[in-house]
Amino acid sequence: MANDMSNDLIFTSAAKLAEMIRGKQVAPTEVLDAYIRRIEAVNPRLNALVTLTLEQAREAATASEARIAKGDPLGALEGVPVSIKDTIETAGVRTVSGTRLRENHVPAVDAPVVARLKRAGAVMLGKTNVPECAMDLRSENPVFGRTSNPFNLTRVPGGSSGGEAAAIASGCSAAGVGSDMGGSIRVPAHFCGIAGLKPTPGRVPGSGHFPGAAFGPFAL
Repeated sequence: MANDMSNDLIFTSAAKLAEMIRGKQVAPTEVLDAYIRRIEAVNPRLNALVTLTLEQAREAATASEARIAKGDPLGALEGVPVSIKDTIETAGVRTVSGTRLRENHVPAVDAPVVARLKRAGAVMLGKTNVPECAMDLRSENPVFGRTSNPFNLTRVPGGSSGGEAAAIASGCSAAGVGSDMGGSIRVPAHFCGIAGLKPTPGRVPGSGHFPGAAFGPFAL
């Protein structure tokens, strides 16, 4: 029964999860535990999440539970586990962009889109794989290696937000943030059978992204 419940949670939409959490149908730490079990089960084969932030995620989920218990105002994504493309800067968590030139780069501040997600109550699970400097339709690089398509491990998940698409499609993340100028969200979303959104350029801040670009990060 526990496994059935976990599967129900990890393949529930982010919007529905947020609704369930706000309605106290499920606790943020319970949701997080379901995703951690899934990550442990399938991510070693997929290599979608390349830097995990599970300790920070536990702290964020516990804080979310405390806000719910106290009746504090809740964010739109309160307690919902998300992942972040590894081209988008995250404070205290290395952002490699798939290149050895930035292999040990640890940003001091969050990119605006990450800061907004945290303010909305989202729980960050970790960073997802990309091609080197986000410049390929395969998500493979010299630092973290290759990400596989969750439906066929011999195939690619697309790029450059391929790690994001693979993580979401496999139930390792409820939602995530990628970036897209020439199809870098839309192509992997198509390859992995999920929905990818590219809003009007400039609608979401693009600062805190490497390589620098005029386009912004967008939700997957």
